[in-house]
Amino acid sequence: MNVALYDTTLRDGAQREGISFSVDDKLKIARRLDALGVAYIEGGWPGSNPKDIAFFQRASELCLKQATVTAFGSTRRADTLVDEDANIGALVTADTPAVAVFGKSWDLHVHKVLRTTLEENLRMIADSVRYLKHLGREVIYDAEHFFDGYRADLDYALQTLAAAADAGADVLVLCDTNGGALPSTVAAAIAVVKEATTTPLGIHAHNDAEMAVANSLTAVEMGVGHVQGTINGYGERCGNANLCSIIPALKLKMGHNCTSDEQLCTLTETARYVSELANLSLRPHQSYVGHSAFAHKGGMHVNALIKWEQSYQHIEPGLVGNRRRVIVSELSGKSNIAYKAKEFSLELPQGGEQTRQVLQRIKELESQGLQFEGAEGSVELLIRRTQPGYRPPFELLDFHVIVRGSHNSNMAAEATVRVRVNDQVMHTAADGNGPVNALDAAVRKALLPFYPNLADVILTDYKVRILDGQAGTAARTRVLIHSANGPLAWTTVGSSTNIIEASWQALSDSLEYALLADREKPAVDRAQVTVDKRRESTGR
Repeated sequence: MNVALYDTTLRDGAQREGISFSVDDKLKIARRLDALGVAYIEGGWPGSNPKDIAFFQRASELCLKQATVTAFGSTRRADTLVDEDANIGALVTADTPAVAVFGKSWDLHVHKVLRTTLEENLRMIADSVRYLKHLGREVIYDAEHFFDGYRADLDYALQTLAAAADAGADVLVLCDTNGGALPSTVAAAIAVVKEATTTPLGIHAHNDAEMAVANSLTAVEMGVGHVQGTINGYGERCGNANLCSIIPALKLKMGHNCTSDEQLCTLTETARYVSELANLSLRPHQSYVGHSAFAHKGGMHVNALIKWEQSYQHIEPGLVGNRRRVIVSELSGKSNIAYKAKEFSLELPQGGEQTRQVLQRIKELESQGLQFEGAEGSVELLIRRTQPGYRPPFELLDFHVIVRGSHNSNMAAEATVRVRVNDQVMHTAADGNGPVNALDAAVRKALLPFYPNLADVILTDYKVRILDGQAGTAARTRVLIHSANGPLAWTTVGSSTNIIEASWQALSDSLEYALLADREKPAVDRAQVTVDKRRESTGR
């Protein structure tokens, strides 16, 4: 079955708390959705705000290859002529080939919200659909609160669908607007509706009961061929049905045509792109597209994965543009270490003594507060340091950091370091806007005469976590430093009861890793960090 994907990220998704897309953002997302293979892109409600009006005015810039831009709005108001209704007029002015019109299916909403009669609500639905069809538009009728109406007054809920269908609606979309329906209710309701109408059906599910994806897929199993949702499940309250889960489930699990194989491979990239424009971090554990969706940590799992790739994966990650990751931690086994060594292009036999030593060292360090899950730069250095003949590019002999300031002046810091490179000892000092920034500057000052490529290395993020808050100012801290050199990015970790020492551990690893960066690297960004091209300081 061909399933039409209807994306409402730009309208329903934008109703999520904390999201505010600009007009340019919406145009960029629309192009990505078209490339993904979405059939309909709901651009907004042109009668509600100037931004949505501007989007439809500029929609001609999109030059979409596949998707149909759709305007969204309500039926006419009660006791108002349809050709004089402002919302209907805004839908017409938007000049889109398709329009989505929502009307009330729940008698409670008719009485309590619209404050009109059941008969007038039916006329509002019919008049609006008929008028827009007369103007040559494809009309998608959204039956708002349909499943609540189904439970409250089935006969009237079906009458609202009949009013839209008789007026010429192209699709009747059953909406779980409050997001509280269960798959069994959705299936039972659709079975009843299919007996009452021959008009194609759609599904629009919200996620308040964590059932939006399940309800959408249940609807397709019942023969529904039009599915609405948003990228990453963005939407009001708990969100909408997540198209990033629905699309691969439809294509890979259920065998329905909704996008091509090539378009499916862009799913992870699209999810991350939209999250960036939304200024939200993509949930790492999100199904299919999350950074951790195919991450393997347990030693037994990794051992099985090496023997048979699908032993702990429900699909091949590359099908959705994601990748498999093996994590090193205190829960790891020798298989994890051997796998990571191979990933780093290092020889490390799975059952060898060297592998055992690396694993034991990781377990010891994690018991002291380090965490290697998000610090693959430090993991690689741990493995390399066990290689025969490995010689570190520099050695810190000692350092001294002073922070000074007064009540009426800015704080400043000065770091003095002694570093050995080969047989030479460099003794340098530098100022900074914080102790870590000063230490970074002093070490680089010592190393740049020997390693000028360090000038291209930037620190893109610096994170501190207190591990045992009950210890107060004596608490152990963990420091993560994200670094980058062009397209290559990596993360290193340090831990100590002294935040400066923890910072030095992470900083030292970061610089040592950078000096090994001229070797052949995998094409992927190991840290999955969005690199800020501007140089940032690390003063904290």
